[in-house]
Amino acid sequence: MYSETAASRALVVLLLVIATLAGTHAHAHGDSNGTFYDGRSLKINGKRELFFSGSIHYPRSTPEMWPDLIRKAKEGGLNTIETYVFWNIHEPVYGQFNFEGRYDLVKFLKLVKEQDMFAVVRFGPFVQGEWNHGGLPYWLREVANITFRTYNEPFMFHMERFARMFVQKLKDEKLFITQGGPIVLAQIENEYNNIARAFAEGHKYIMWAADLALRLDAEVPWVMCKQDDAPGPVINSCNGRNCGDTFKGPNSPTKPYLWTENWTAQYRVFGDPPSQRAAEDLSYAVARFFAKKGTLVNYYMYHGGTNFGRTGAAFVMTRYYDEAPLDEYGLKKEPKWGHLKELHAALRLCRKGLLWGTPSHKNYGNGFEVRLFESSESSTCVAFLVNTNAKLNGTVNFRGVDYFLPRKSISILPDCKTVIYNTQMVNSQHNARTYVVSDVTNKKNQWQMYQENIPTSKQATIKSKGPLELYNMTKDTTDYLWYTTSFKLDAEDLPFRNDIRPVIQVSTLGHVVHTFVNGEYVGSAHGTKLEKSFVCQKPVNLKVGTNKIAVLALTVGMPDSGAFLEHRLAGLHTVGIQGLNAGTLDLSQSLWRHQVGLTGEKLGIFQEPRLDAVKWTEAKSGTPIAWYKRYFDAPSGNDPVALDLSSMTKGQVWINGEAIGRYWVSYLNPLGNPSQSAYHVPRSFLKKKDNLMVVFDEEGGKVEDIKITTVKRDNICAIVSDQHPARVGSWLRENNQIRSVGNNMKPEAQLECDSDKVIRSIVFASFGNPGGACGNFTVGNCHTPKIKSVVEKACLGKQSCVLPVSAKAYDADAACPGTLNTLAVQAKCSKKGKKEKA
Repeated sequence: MYSETAASRALVVLLLVIATLAGTHAHAHGDSNGTFYDGRSLKINGKRELFFSGSIHYPRSTPEMWPDLIRKAKEGGLNTIETYVFWNIHEPVYGQFNFEGRYDLVKFLKLVKEQDMFAVVRFGPFVQGEWNHGGLPYWLREVANITFRTYNEPFMFHMERFARMFVQKLKDEKLFITQGGPIVLAQIENEYNNIARAFAEGHKYIMWAADLALRLDAEVPWVMCKQDDAPGPVINSCNGRNCGDTFKGPNSPTKPYLWTENWTAQYRVFGDPPSQRAAEDLSYAVARFFAKKGTLVNYYMYHGGTNFGRTGAAFVMTRYYDEAPLDEYGLKKEPKWGHLKELHAALRLCRKGLLWGTPSHKNYGNGFEVRLFESSESSTCVAFLVNTNAKLNGTVNFRGVDYFLPRKSISILPDCKTVIYNTQMVNSQHNARTYVVSDVTNKKNQWQMYQENIPTSKQATIKSKGPLELYNMTKDTTDYLWYTTSFKLDAEDLPFRNDIRPVIQVSTLGHVVHTFVNGEYVGSAHGTKLEKSFVCQKPVNLKVGTNKIAVLALTVGMPDSGAFLEHRLAGLHTVGIQGLNAGTLDLSQSLWRHQVGLTGEKLGIFQEPRLDAVKWTEAKSGTPIAWYKRYFDAPSGNDPVALDLSSMTKGQVWINGEAIGRYWVSYLNPLGNPSQSAYHVPRSFLKKKDNLMVVFDEEGGKVEDIKITTVKRDNICAIVSDQHPARVGSWLRENNQIRSVGNNMKPEAQLECDSDKVIRSIVFASFGNPGGACGNFTVGNCHTPKIKSVVEKACLGKQSCVLPVSAKAYDADAACPGTLNTLAVQAKCSKKGKKEKA
């Protein structure tokens, strides 16, 4: 697996690196076809461009979802799609490649091209991304003398082999922009500054990696995110939430300001409470970055999707970045999606100034400032009026005019006169997600069960003195490893008093253990993302003679970050029995037997053809380490489908043989709730009738209470005041001037259902000083009772409607004390025609 010539070749390459990087890369500058860059922006075919990019990872959704996700991204104002390349799914076994189904990167990129969008491909090959093992295949750990991500010959050999294979594959498919494809930018390595200090030859490795990228001849610029010393023409870029304030900038004046990861929320692990990032905060951060010469932002994630099967990293939830503009199911999360769409349109109206104007800024003090981009030659002037104060509103006098700035907001003036967008003033509608229990839940709700057996000595054939390390045993083919041992006790060893019971103590490096003594399930324990090592202590019943211990230990994904990833350990450390008359019995160096994986896994009983490999019996709830199966029909309609697994504990689910991911609802967050209880079942996994659901549950859940639901965002709201600017679509740039489209330049509220639905009811309507938020509005003292009938007349039965924001339109009292002149409406959408059934 490692060529002897690599060592000598690597030395030669190193001697050439500095000379190579000192030169100008073919795509650092230029005016011919392809991607180039200068100190202002990336350039497409010689022309500067603004890039609004969104991360959509192809294996975290399905090929059937890809076209809709890409279309909605473009509709949201993006012109670029970004994705990692996940080495471990493409080469799970050395030399054996998989590019089918969800792993068909070529198909994904061709769909991006069909939408006339650009693509950014982050090769890594280490990607982190909360992905199992950071994207590195397990077999790489077993290469002799390997150390990941440093100047290590075995690692560099395989990294170069991977990179060359993938770049060539994309070249063969003509996917780079010089070939007419969508790829305009590529990334090598990923956030190396985070671990650079751990390696004496870290800088040497980065120099080699940059040289490798250039030698791949992809004919696009290369980027290294969070790499302050990105060598030569390789561009250093920023990752984070607020790169407009935290990014030191490019390490050369000839490189543009790029933001490769703008975190739209926060990835979550099991045990985390809900996390949010407001649309207002996200838009402020983007406007701030562009006001400081930024010309590319990539939303990480724009659609997070699902960690199907075992693809999530250690403790990472199955649902990934659900708070992104497109949620796990691919539904628009409002107002985030719409507010960012407006921002992109506003920035495009500033395009000429941002790309060619001369930047300057003036500080007014107290957190207020103005940032300008001006060009006297083209009579272009763009202004960003900034209030960085997170608590206080204020006013800025700019060129003789007072402009009101809400707290922590930026107003965008594409002509230095007209406010067309403010990051704190949301014109876009809001929505709320609901899960509707389908009527197919209770049809055919008949479950059968197969209980996983504790392995016998004939099954647990791998013997050792002391328990073996888990990762090395399972090799990332399963989460599970059985450990078994036995010991003998005499009568005098057991406690004489009835109120004293022995306690088994199992210490482990993670992540979960289930313990059995003499065939009896005595309980489980688990670690956390931050503290993976833990101790499981449970009282046990022991007997005179031979006692048997079995521990089912497991991981919830492999680690994905940090230095020396190849040396991480998991599994049992010590096992002892406390409370015996002779003291603690240490079993750590006893003879242990091991079985890799579960019997049901090995037999493939989650697949229809393999069901008869075991004997199924009538299901009994509360049975630990058990498999369950039933059949169900697909819910009607096209709404996404999810399983409500609130009644279960921890395990995995397969639908028609497709693994929808790990679930863990018995692990409660600090608020006392599961981090995730609804689990996505893509429609493409389903048949119309007789879908096979197989559930493996570890602690003993109630399968009869599993609910099949459809997912909707049919509760829509608008909340807009008369102080809001008109929608950005009301303006256009013509002959370097901003002019209005139409006569009404007042703010308006728009309600819009999905294309196949209409507004069925108005749940709430008020003008004046309403309180609360979408789904929980309340009327204020300035409420006018006539408003609901006005709104119903304008909206009912329509797919969308536009509502004026003025007291006159609703016969409201504009002089009412305390009025905010704000319109708040909540509506309910449903299918056209007859009311649908889930």
